[in-house]
Amino acid sequence: MNADPEVMLYFPAVLNRSESDYLVQRIEEHISEHGFGLWVLEIPGELSFAGFVGLLRVPFDAHFSPAVEIGWRLVPQAWGKGYATEAAQAVLSHAFNVLGMKEIVSFTTAGNKRSQAVMRRIGMHTRVEENFEHPRLPAGHPLRVHVLYRLRREQWQLQSAYAAAGGLPGTAGLFNENENENGRL
Repeated sequence: MNADPEVMLYFPAVLNRSESDYLVQRIEEHISEHGFGLWVLEIPGELSFAGFVGLLRVPFDAHFSPAVEIGWRLVPQAWGKGYATEAAQAVLSHAFNVLGMKEIVSFTTAGNKRSQAVMRRIGMHTRVEENFEHPRLPAGHPLRVHVLYRLRREQWQLQSAYAAAGGLPGTAGLFNENENENGRL
């Protein structure tokens, strides 16, 4: 997956096997240290490995750090089917209900509209003034400008309660991209 140019379009470079193995090692260390991290996403009966989704501590200084980020990376066969949204919703539930986190952030390059759509579907919000230049990319790099999304526990709880009650007018699709215009699956 990490060697696929399509998957890695919004990352500085594809990863070779040793770089990908090192990423897995870092993910495992993060889980050992913090009790959470990126988890493998499996689609039973379809894909034994669809990618990963989970939580990471933001590893750089920024106006919003320290923070915990929700992120995902899926293989192309899993795109456009709602898997990222569904898995991210489960991760948010774990973050807020089990880990007791107060806020989760997510960010991506300005051009990554697919990930931004997932961020909006899971109830995250962005403000233009919070966009930032990623400190690990050099000045002038085409991927340096990032869009920041946030979700506070209170917002998530309220949105979840509305969704459980059948939603509000105009919110169909906010929580599940497979809903129709009436908010039903």
